[in-house]
Amino acid sequence: MTQTFAAIGDPVRSTIIDRLATSDATVGELVALFEISFQAVSQQLDVLERAGLITRHKEGRTRRVRIESQPLDDAMRWMEAQRHRLEDRYQRLDLVLTTLTDPTEPHEEKS
Repeated sequence: MTQTFAAIGDPVRSTIIDRLATSDATVGELVALFEISFQAVSQQLDVLERAGLITRHKEGRTRRVRIESQPLDDAMRWMEAQRHRLEDRYQRLDLVLTTLTDPTEPHEEKS
């Protein structure tokens, strides 16, 4: 999970993931998205590949890149579980605050 978030936390890598979400691409097509060198994009692809977010395979003379959805699905499930846990905590806090500030009791005004 940590590798997934670290990998997509970089703007270049997140742009690559966004592009691959629409379809596979060649490394050259991904390089064309940026004003950085082929080698710099290749290094970013290495990070994404180590995190399990992409795979690369040869097609003739080109290397195609494909997104792997499982790590992203796992991250989404984790974030959703965290959201539910936080919502439950806030609901309990709302109940406690309601009992502390009962609107039926008069409040003393301070001068």
